[in-house]
Amino acid sequence: MRYLFFICLVFCYITNINAQSQPWQGKFEPIDNMIAAPNSYRTASGAPGEAYWQQRADYKIKVVLDESQNTITGQETITYYNNSPDDLSYLWIQLEQNVNQKGNEDFGNFNNSLKDGMTTRQMQFLTRAIEFPAGYSISYIKDSHGKAMTSLVNNTMMKVVLDTPLKSGESLTFSIGWSYPITDRSLFFLSREGYEYFPGDDNTVYLIAHWFPRMAVYNDTEGWQNQQFQRLGEFALEFGDYEVDITVPEDHIVAATGTLKNPEVVLSKTQQNRMEKARSSFDKPVMIVTREEAETNEKTKSKTQKTWQFTAKNVRDFAFASSRKFIWDAQAVQLPTNTVMAMSFYPKEGLPVWQEESTKAIKNALEVYSEATFDYPYPVAISVNTSNVGMEFPMISFNGGRPKNGKMTQNAKAGMISTIVHEVGHNWFPMIVSSDERKWMWMDEGLNTFLHQRTIAERYPDFNSTTPQSIVPFMTGDKNILRPIMTTSDNELLTQFGANFYQKPTVGLQMLRHSIIGKELFDAAFKEYANRWKYKHPNPADLFRTLEDATATDLDWFFRGWFFTTDHVDMELTEVKWFKVYEVGQNIEHQKQNIQMKVEMDEPAATAADFSSGPEVIKMNTTPDQAYGGYLSRLDEDELRQQLSGKNIYEISLKNIGGLVMPVTIEWHYTDGSSEIDRLPADIWRKNEYEVKRTFIKTKEVKAVKLDPNFEFADTDMSNNSFPKVETASQFDRFKAKQSND
Repeated sequence: MRYLFFICLVFCYITNINAQSQPWQGKFEPIDNMIAAPNSYRTASGAPGEAYWQQRADYKIKVVLDESQNTITGQETITYYNNSPDDLSYLWIQLEQNVNQKGNEDFGNFNNSLKDGMTTRQMQFLTRAIEFPAGYSISYIKDSHGKAMTSLVNNTMMKVVLDTPLKSGESLTFSIGWSYPITDRSLFFLSREGYEYFPGDDNTVYLIAHWFPRMAVYNDTEGWQNQQFQRLGEFALEFGDYEVDITVPEDHIVAATGTLKNPEVVLSKTQQNRMEKARSSFDKPVMIVTREEAETNEKTKSKTQKTWQFTAKNVRDFAFASSRKFIWDAQAVQLPTNTVMAMSFYPKEGLPVWQEESTKAIKNALEVYSEATFDYPYPVAISVNTSNVGMEFPMISFNGGRPKNGKMTQNAKAGMISTIVHEVGHNWFPMIVSSDERKWMWMDEGLNTFLHQRTIAERYPDFNSTTPQSIVPFMTGDKNILRPIMTTSDNELLTQFGANFYQKPTVGLQMLRHSIIGKELFDAAFKEYANRWKYKHPNPADLFRTLEDATATDLDWFFRGWFFTTDHVDMELTEVKWFKVYEVGQNIEHQKQNIQMKVEMDEPAATAADFSSGPEVIKMNTTPDQAYGGYLSRLDEDELRQQLSGKNIYEISLKNIGGLVMPVTIEWHYTDGSSEIDRLPADIWRKNEYEVKRTFIKTKEVKAVKLDPNFEFADTDMSNNSFPKVETASQFDRFKAKQSND
C-alpha cells in the first residue's frame, strides 16, 4: 500500500513538472506566448511606442529605357538615414531582378513535375529550354566622395560593407550604377513586371517594377530583412522621397508613381489643356490621349528620346509603365481632405471596357477605402492595363483583364473590375500601412481583400463576393497539408495560397465585423489600426492588440483558432429537449395527460428525434432553508412559478466537432409560422470546449431549431445543424452544387 502511494506521488510530481514545462494551451488561453512581447517600441495596446523608430531612404534616379535592346540602364543616389539605436557596419540592398537569372534557387518551383500532355509554355517554365538574359549588372558602387565601396551579392540581396560604421542618428549617401535586360512577361510564371510585345503593330508595353536596387528594411523585430525574393513573397521596403528622371522614346507615354514635374516638356499643349480640364471633372473621365492619337503613335517609332520627371513624397517604392500604345484618361476624385487624380492607361486592345470601367473602379476604391481607414493622401491613383495578373505599387498598379475582339463576358468584366479595386486598394495595405509582405503576406493581402470585398459589396452588389461560405472547401481540406494563416508567404503551397492569405483572413475580419464585435465597434477599431500604423511597419501582434484595445473585447480565442491553427468550424446540434413546469395545485397526472406526456418522471427520457412526444414535465420543489446558507431573505417562489406558468423551456445540447470555437446563432421556428434568433457568445465554450448545454424559455411552442442559419461562421457541415434532423441536402451541399454550376 505504501509502495502504491509512493508511485502515485511520483506520478503526480512528474505530471506537475510536465504541466509546468508544457503549459496547457486551451482555446481560450491568451496568445501572449505566440506573439512578440510588448516593449518601448511596440506597446501592449498595439500602438507604436514612444521609442518606436524606422529607417528612411531617399532616392535620386536617372534611368534610360532602350526599346531597341529591351534594357534598362540607371544611376541612383541613395541617402540612407539610420534612425535605429544601433551602429551599422554594413547595409543590405535588394536586387529583385536577379530572381529571373537561370540557376536561381527557386527556379522551376511553381511547375516542377513532368507529365504527358504538357503545353510548350509549361515546359518552358520548367526547363527554360529557350534561354534569355536576366539579372543585374552592377557597374559601380561609390560613396559620396567617389570611392568604390565593397559589396557581396547573395542571390537577390547585396551586402555593402562600410569602411566606418554608420552610427545611430547619422545618414549616409552613396551611389550605384546598374543595368539589366527587361524580361518578356510571357516567359515567366507569376511575372509582375517586364514587357509585353504586340506583334500586330510591332509595339511593346513596358511595366517596370522592382527595377532599381532598393534598401532592405532594418527594424526592431528582425534586424535586417533577410528573406530572398522568390516571387510569391513580395516586398518589405523603407519610406522615402523620390526624384526620378525617366528617358524613353519621344512618342512614348509614361505613367508613374508621383507627380509629373515637366508636363510642358513631355505633353503637347492640347494634352496639357485636357489635363487641366480633368482636374475639375468629377463626374466623368477626360481623354488625355485618345484612341486615334495612340494609333498614330503606334506608327511613328521615334528614334529620338525625351525625359519625364517625377517626384514622390513619403512612398516606399516607385514603378512606371511606358508605351506609345497608351490611351490615357483622367478624372478628379474629391475626398474630404484631398483631391486625387484617378487615371487609366491602356492599349487599344483594352477597349471599350477599360475606357468604361477602369477609372470608375479607381474612384470607387478611393472613396470606400478612404471612408474605412484614412483619406488617400497621394496626388494620383493609376491603373495600367496588362494581359494578366495584378500588381500594386505606390500610386500605380498593373491590372489584368482584357477584352477579346472588344467583348468580355460579365464574369470576366467583374474579374477585371475586382482586380483594379484590389490593386488600387493596396495603396493602403501595404503601401502606407507598411507590413512585411515577404514574411506576413496575409497582413497586406488579407486586410486589403477585406476592404476590396467591402467595396465590391457596396459599389458592385451584383458581383460575387467572398463570404464565409467561400472558405468552406479550403477549411475541409486535408489537415496533413493545410497550414495556418500565420505562415510565411514562400512556405505556403501554391494551391492553398489564395485561400489561406486572401480569403481566410478576409472571412475572419468579416466575422469580427458582422457577427462577433459588431460593425460600429469593429469599424472604429480597424480605422484606429490603420491610422496608428500609416507610414510605419506593423506586425501581426500590433493588429491583434489594436483590435482588442479599441473594442474592449478579448479576441485571443479567435486569433488563436483562426490564425494559428487549421481547425475548422463544425458545430453539431445534438439534442433539443422540451420541458414544462408542473403547476402547483394541479394534478400532475392530469397535467401529463393534457400535454400527452408518456415518460416516467423517475426514468431518464429517451433521446427524442422531434417534438411529437410533447414536453417532459418538471416538478419544482420548495427550496429548503439550509440551501440559503446564512442568507435570511427568501426567493418569491410564487412569483417564480407564475413567471414560468405555461412557458416552454428548451435545453439545447451542442458539440464542437471541428475544434474551432465560435459564437452560436440559434434560429427558432415556431408552430405559428413565426421565427426568431438568439445569439450566444463564444464564451459559452470556456468551461467545456467540446460540449455545452444551454436553456431557453419561450412563450411559443417550437417546431424546429437551426444553428448558424445565415452561414456567418463557415460551418463546414450544415447537415448536423438542425433539429429535427433535415434529410435533404445540407446548405453546404447546395452551395457546392451552385459553385460547380457557376
